Amino acid sequence: MARPAVGAALRRCPECGGYEYSGAPACASCRELVDRIVEDEWSAFLHNWGAAGDQEATLAGMVADEPDRHDWRVVDAALDRLTCPGCGDRLGRGPVGCSDCDLAHGFRYAAIETDRPGVPWGNEHAIRVNVSVLRRPQITSENELLARRLTLPLVLAGFMPSTAEAQRISALIKTSPPALKAGLVEQAIEDALRHRLPRASPHLWTPSS
Repeated sequence: MARPAVGAALRRCPECGGYEYSGAPACASCRELVDRIVEDEWSAFLHNWGAAGDQEATLAGMVADEPDRHDWRVVDAALDRLTCPGCGDRLGRGPVGCSDCDLAHGFRYAAIETDRPGVPWGNEHAIRVNVSVLRRPQITSENELLARRLTLPLVLAGFMPSTAEAQRISALIKTSPPALKAGLVEQAIEDALRHRLPRASPHLWTPSS
Protein backbone atom coordinates (compact mmCIF):
# COMPACT_ATOMS: atom_id res chain seq x y z
CA MET A 1 0.00 0.00 0.00
CA ALA A 2 1.34 3.42 -0.94
CA ARG A 3 1.20 6.07 1.75
CA PRO A 4 -2.27 7.53 2.38
CA ALA A 5 -3.67 10.21 0.11
CA VAL A 6 -4.40 13.68 1.45
CA GLY A 7 -7.69 13.52 3.36
CA ALA A 8 -7.69 9.72 3.59
CA ALA A 9 -9.44 8.17 6.58
CA LEU A 10 -7.28 7.04 9.48
CA ARG A 11 -7.54 3.26 9.78
CA ARG A 12 -6.87 0.97 12.71
CA CYS A 13 -4.02 -1.52 12.56
CA PRO A 14 -5.32 -5.06 13.10
CA GLU A 15 -2.11 -6.03 14.89
CA CYS A 16 -1.60 -3.29 17.48
CA GLY A 17 -5.02 -1.59 17.52
CA GLY A 18 -3.63 1.92 17.04
CA TYR A 19 -3.96 3.93 13.88
CA GLU A 20 -1.92 2.46 11.04
CA TYR A 21 1.73 3.58 11.11
CA SER A 22 1.49 4.76 14.73
CA GLY A 23 2.57 1.45 16.27
CA ALA A 24 6.04 1.56 14.74
CA PRO A 25 8.68 0.52 15.56
CA ALA A 26 7.27 -2.03 18.04
CA CYS A 27 4.37 -3.22 15.84
CA ALA A 28 5.66 -5.22 12.87
CA SER A 29 2.71 -4.29 10.63
CA CYS A 30 3.08 -0.56 11.33
CA ARG A 31 6.84 -0.77 10.96
CA GLU A 32 6.41 -2.34 7.52
CA LEU A 33 4.02 0.45 6.48
CA VAL A 34 6.55 3.07 7.57
CA ASP A 35 9.33 1.32 5.67
CA ARG A 36 7.15 1.14 2.57
CA ILE A 37 6.87 4.92 2.49
CA VAL A 38 10.56 4.82 1.65
CA GLU A 39 10.71 1.57 -0.30
CA ASP A 40 7.86 2.39 -2.69
CA GLU A 41 9.63 5.56 -3.77
CA TRP A 42 12.92 3.68 -4.21
CA SER A 43 11.21 1.11 -6.43
CA ALA A 44 9.80 3.90 -8.60
CA PHE A 45 13.23 5.53 -8.72
CA LEU A 46 14.87 2.30 -9.92
CA HIS A 47 12.16 1.86 -12.53
CA ASN A 48 12.65 5.39 -13.85
CA TRP A 49 16.37 4.80 -14.15
CA GLY A 50 15.90 1.40 -15.74
CA ALA A 51 18.38 0.03 -13.22
CA ALA A 52 18.97 -3.70 -12.86
CA GLY A 53 19.45 -5.39 -9.51
CA ASP A 54 23.25 -5.49 -9.81
CA GLN A 55 23.29 -1.72 -10.32
CA GLU A 56 21.34 -0.91 -7.17
CA ALA A 57 24.34 -0.48 -4.85
CA THR A 58 26.13 1.78 -7.32
CA LEU A 59 23.01 3.91 -7.72
CA ALA A 60 22.57 4.06 -3.93
CA GLY A 61 26.12 5.36 -3.58
CA MET A 62 25.49 8.03 -6.18
CA VAL A 63 22.33 9.21 -4.38
CA ALA A 64 24.09 9.28 -1.00
CA ASP A 65 26.83 11.47 -2.50
CA GLU A 66 24.32 14.08 -3.72
CA PRO A 67 21.30 14.02 -1.36
CA ASP A 68 20.27 17.56 -2.27
CA ARG A 69 19.32 16.36 -5.77
CA HIS A 70 16.87 13.66 -4.70
CA ASP A 71 13.60 13.19 -2.83
CA TRP A 72 14.11 12.39 0.85
CA ARG A 73 12.56 8.94 0.48
CA VAL A 74 15.05 8.04 -2.23
CA VAL A 75 17.91 9.26 -0.06
CA ASP A 76 16.73 7.27 2.97
CA ALA A 77 16.35 4.13 0.85
CA ALA A 78 19.78 4.61 -0.67
CA LEU A 79 21.39 4.86 2.77
CA ASP A 80 19.65 1.62 3.76
CA ARG A 81 21.54 -0.10 0.95
CA LEU A 82 24.96 1.08 2.04
CA THR A 83 27.00 -0.38 4.90
CA CYS A 84 28.51 1.88 7.52
CA PRO A 85 32.30 1.44 7.56
CA GLY A 86 32.34 2.20 11.27
CA CYS A 87 29.66 -0.02 12.83
CA GLY A 88 28.63 -2.33 9.99
CA ASP A 89 24.95 -1.40 10.25
CA ARG A 90 22.93 0.27 7.50
CA LEU A 91 24.49 3.67 6.91
CA GLY A 92 22.83 6.31 9.05
CA ARG A 93 20.94 3.81 11.21
CA GLY A 94 23.66 2.57 13.51
CA PRO A 95 24.05 3.28 17.22
CA VAL A 96 24.32 6.78 18.60
CA GLY A 97 27.99 7.67 18.77
CA CYS A 98 28.91 6.06 15.47
CA SER A 99 30.47 9.04 13.73
CA ASP A 100 29.88 7.70 10.21
CA CYS A 101 26.19 7.01 10.88
CA ASP A 102 25.70 10.33 12.66
CA LEU A 103 27.26 12.15 9.71
CA ALA A 104 25.11 10.31 7.15
CA HIS A 105 22.02 10.89 9.27
CA GLY A 106 22.70 14.63 9.26
CA PHE A 107 23.33 14.78 5.52
CA ARG A 108 20.03 13.04 4.79
CA TYR A 109 18.21 16.26 5.73
CA ALA A 110 19.67 17.99 2.68
CA ALA A 111 17.25 15.94 0.54
CA ILE A 112 14.29 17.45 -1.29
CA GLU A 113 10.96 17.69 0.57
CA THR A 114 8.00 18.56 -1.65
CA ASP A 115 4.62 19.29 -0.08
CA ARG A 116 1.68 17.59 -1.78
CA PRO A 117 -1.14 19.72 -3.20
CA GLY A 118 -3.73 20.62 -0.59
CA VAL A 119 -1.57 20.31 2.53
CA PRO A 120 -0.25 23.05 4.85
CA TRP A 121 3.29 24.27 4.23
CA GLY A 122 5.82 22.03 5.97
CA ASN A 123 3.65 18.91 5.95
CA GLU A 124 6.22 16.90 4.00
CA HIS A 125 8.95 17.95 6.40
CA ALA A 126 6.82 16.76 9.32
CA ILE A 127 6.33 13.39 7.61
CA ARG A 128 10.01 13.19 6.84
CA VAL A 129 11.12 13.88 10.43
CA ASN A 130 8.59 11.48 11.96
CA VAL A 131 9.57 8.69 9.59
CA SER A 132 13.25 9.30 10.25
CA VAL A 133 12.73 9.09 14.02
CA LEU A 134 10.66 5.92 13.80
CA ARG A 135 13.27 4.24 11.60
CA ARG A 136 16.14 5.21 13.94
CA PRO A 137 14.42 5.30 17.35
CA GLN A 138 17.63 4.95 19.33
CA ILE A 139 18.53 8.57 18.62
CA THR A 140 15.65 10.09 20.56
CA SER A 141 13.86 10.02 23.89
CA GLU A 142 10.89 7.81 24.71
CA ASN A 143 8.61 10.84 24.92
CA GLU A 144 9.61 12.23 21.53
CA LEU A 145 9.28 8.80 19.95
CA LEU A 146 5.73 8.59 21.31
CA ALA A 147 4.83 12.01 19.90
CA ARG A 148 6.35 11.23 16.50
CA ARG A 149 4.67 7.86 16.09
CA LEU A 150 1.21 8.98 17.23
CA THR A 151 1.17 12.06 15.01
CA LEU A 152 2.53 10.32 11.90
CA PRO A 153 -0.90 9.08 10.68
CA LEU A 154 -2.21 12.64 10.95
CA VAL A 155 0.51 14.31 8.91
CA LEU A 156 0.35 11.52 6.34
CA ALA A 157 -3.32 12.43 5.83
CA GLY A 158 -2.34 16.09 5.36
CA PHE A 159 -3.16 17.28 8.88
CA MET A 160 -0.87 19.65 10.81
CA PRO A 161 -1.52 20.29 14.51
CA SER A 162 -1.90 23.92 15.48
CA THR A 163 0.49 25.44 18.01
CA ALA A 164 -2.08 25.02 20.78
CA GLU A 165 -2.76 21.40 19.83
CA ALA A 166 0.94 20.60 19.69
CA GLN A 167 1.43 22.20 23.12
CA ARG A 168 -1.43 20.15 24.58
CA ILE A 169 0.02 16.94 23.19
CA SER A 170 3.47 17.85 24.53
CA ALA A 171 2.05 18.60 28.00
CA LEU A 172 0.19 15.29 28.10
CA ILE A 173 3.32 13.39 27.15
CA LYS A 174 5.35 15.10 29.86
CA THR A 175 2.82 14.87 32.71
CA SER A 176 0.64 11.79 32.15
CA PRO A 177 1.25 8.50 34.00
CA PRO A 178 3.21 6.10 31.78
CA ALA A 179 0.40 3.54 31.59
CA LEU A 180 -2.12 6.17 30.43
CA LYS A 181 0.11 8.39 28.32
CA ALA A 182 -0.44 6.87 24.86
CA GLY A 183 -4.22 6.67 25.29
CA LEU A 184 -4.52 10.26 26.49
CA VAL A 185 -2.37 11.58 23.65
CA GLU A 186 -4.39 9.64 21.09
CA GLN A 187 -7.60 11.06 22.58
CA ALA A 188 -6.17 14.57 22.27
CA ILE A 189 -5.37 13.90 18.64
CA GLU A 190 -8.89 12.60 18.01
CA ASP A 191 -10.35 15.70 19.71
CA ALA A 192 -8.31 17.92 17.41
CA LEU A 193 -9.51 16.03 14.35
CA ARG A 194 -13.12 16.10 15.50
CA HIS A 195 -12.90 19.87 15.97
CA ARG A 196 -11.63 20.30 12.42
CA LEU A 197 -14.13 18.03 10.69
CA PRO A 198 -16.49 20.84 9.57
CA ARG A 199 -13.59 22.45 7.69
CA ALA A 200 -12.00 19.24 6.43
CA SER A 201 -12.98 15.96 4.88
CA PRO A 202 -15.73 14.22 6.91
CA HIS A 203 -13.85 10.97 6.29
CA LEU A 204 -10.57 12.09 7.85
CA TRP A 205 -11.35 10.63 11.25
CA THR A 206 -12.98 7.39 12.24
CA PRO A 207 -13.92 6.96 15.91
CA SER A 208 -12.34 4.38 18.18
CA SER A 209 -14.23 1.15 18.57
